[in-house]
Amino acid sequence: MSTASASDVGAVRNYIRGQWNTSSGELLQVVNPATRDVLAAVPASTTSEVQAAIAAASEAFPGWRSTPPEDRIQYLFKIKQLLEDHFEEIARITTIENGKTLTEAKAELRRGIENVEVACGIPTLMQGYNLEDVARGIDETMIRQPLGVVAAITPFNFPAMIPFWFLPYAIACGNTFILKPSEKVPLTMQRVFELIDGIGLPAGVLNLVNGTKTAVDALLEHPAVRAISFVGSTPVARYIYATASAHGKRVQCQGGAKNHVLVLPDADMDMTAQVISESAFGCAGQRCLAVSVAVTIGDAQESFRDAVADRASSLRVGYGLDEGTEMGPVISVESKQRIENLVGKGVRDGAKVLVDGRNPRIDKHANGHFVKPTILDGLPVDSEVASTEIFGPVLSLIHAGDVDEGISILSRTRHGNAASIFTTNGAAARKFRYEAPAGNIGVNIGVAAPMAYFPFSGWGDSFFGVLHAQGRDAVEFYTDKKVVIERWTQSLSRRF
Repeated sequence: MSTASASDVGAVRNYIRGQWNTSSGELLQVVNPATRDVLAAVPASTTSEVQAAIAAASEAFPGWRSTPPEDRIQYLFKIKQLLEDHFEEIARITTIENGKTLTEAKAELRRGIENVEVACGIPTLMQGYNLEDVARGIDETMIRQPLGVVAAITPFNFPAMIPFWFLPYAIACGNTFILKPSEKVPLTMQRVFELIDGIGLPAGVLNLVNGTKTAVDALLEHPAVRAISFVGSTPVARYIYATASAHGKRVQCQGGAKNHVLVLPDADMDMTAQVISESAFGCAGQRCLAVSVAVTIGDAQESFRDAVADRASSLRVGYGLDEGTEMGPVISVESKQRIENLVGKGVRDGAKVLVDGRNPRIDKHANGHFVKPTILDGLPVDSEVASTEIFGPVLSLIHAGDVDEGISILSRTRHGNAASIFTTNGAAARKFRYEAPAGNIGVNIGVAAPMAYFPFSGWGDSFFGVLHAQGRDAVEFYTDKKVVIERWTQSLSRRF
């Protein structure tokens, strides 16, 4: 990423101990991917600056831990109201720095708010359980207690939603929290923390540190940080998981994906083509639940291919703030080049480009990082592209003779984030649900995104850890269990 000068653009700041701080680290450009305008300068914070945030969170923990859960969630109610009151503003910032459409940015923020709502139930969700007389005169109780300082490292593709997979649950459970957002999209959380700064949360409970690998490693290695949450690519997820685990931390790492869908001949083809098109090309394909490979079964090959090609060709691509735009750019020049290179690799491996979105001309935004919807037909199953996360608006079509062959093709991927089936046959749907090796399953659903009160599951190389984000898993992740076994032998005949 190119460097920037603080004198030319606004400098993004860190939020530590309830105060805004200008970092001494190198400044990097934050670029609007649709226009390539420089929006701001984000710091690559130093190790000492990250350590200052950890120290602030450590100092705040004892007082925050002893704050009753009912009192802790009052701050979450305030955060929810702030997000509602500034909904349009925050969504607009997300579109400007990420590139997705304003409609997509609003939907993302709505999912983030839903997690705040669920975390407001912590007085119930955090309860333990007990049993009298596990032996004569002995009672046993299990209680949950917060871990301490916890941190989250979040990606560029959902700057308003993914931090809220972690933040509300962490602080509701009594932990203190450090967020390290993607250096490519720091402005959304910068604004959110500016709003949170006004609600009176005790200093050090929430901290924001911008940066790159140096900042990440400082969080992974510091002994005071008890838990790490991460969302990003599989290679980085594997590194985060291994490094943090080696330093004795609890870790949850959401990695990459290669999501398949099976399309049966009895599916409602118009609906199926629309839903899969929205899944494959929505957010420019930059989401871990995007459909990447559609496996057509039997006679569905021709009818689905033609229907989805029509949808892909008609999508209006442009700046996410322009009215009528249905798909925005990818995040960077490097991403655009990588996506287009993978399309070329698929063609060399034998696929046919049914819809070609490479090097498009976008009116008024010729400098943007645009790749239009692209469809590769007949991609060989053994092609490297069939197993590589493209993370762009590219849909590959593979044909299979029956459901068993389709599930076999799906099972070849080392990822296991999501998989869907489109059919009106209940038996086929049940077989798929039962056998498909993925953590999030859709039946006639293109993006099988769990609601906030269910865990965001993932298998294989799509997830490293045991407890996932959201819902009860989040409560389990952010608390330690303590079992208390008690016997009291004092005579009841003693007078008081």
